[in-house]
Amino acid sequence: MQLSSIWKNSLNEASSVLNAFTSDSHTIEQCEKFTELLVETFKNNGNVFSCGNGGSHCDAMHFAEEFTGRFRGDRQPLGALALGDASHVTCVSNDFGFEHIFSRQLQGLGREGDLLIGLSTSGNSSNVIDAFQTAKSKKIKTVALLGKGGGKLKELADVAIVVPQATTSDRIQEVHIKVIHTVIEATERMLFPENY
Repeated sequence: MQLSSIWKNSLNEASSVLNAFTSDSHTIEQCEKFTELLVETFKNNGNVFSCGNGGSHCDAMHFAEEFTGRFRGDRQPLGALALGDASHVTCVSNDFGFEHIFSRQLQGLGREGDLLIGLSTSGNSSNVIDAFQTAKSKKIKTVALLGKGGGKLKELADVAIVVPQATTSDRIQEVHIKVIHTVIEATERMLFPENY
């Protein structure tokens, strides 16, 4: 196969997955609910936590820094933190088990009125599931960014956003990052309209 064909096929496939996502009215409704929960959390001085594994952990960190830093324009920082810094992960996984790396941190930091965002391309990441169960016990709302039908997290989340059609993690994560950027823009437009 020629390199040009590889590039065109890959980008066309990515476009097809994104089109399937934007054409699903239920999915867009869930995205709107995600925005509403973020706005409500920040208006009430709550904090937003995010978590995931591998590339999804990188996306969870990206999500949080856009709120504590800046997105498109200067504004006050908003309370957001990606769970799972290296020292915490090695400590908790060594002493309690890897499935508790997010839930232990959420137990210590999370409060009623906060919001937890979990990213899992399979929907079955045991440590994200454990964090969502902890969130429920602390009356923390949850949003899950998922793929492959949603897995177990789909039923645990208050809001579940499932990427349709895609069967590989890379395509699912490509849509997740678009959801992240769009929900940040939508939240900023609600809270800081002067920036737009």
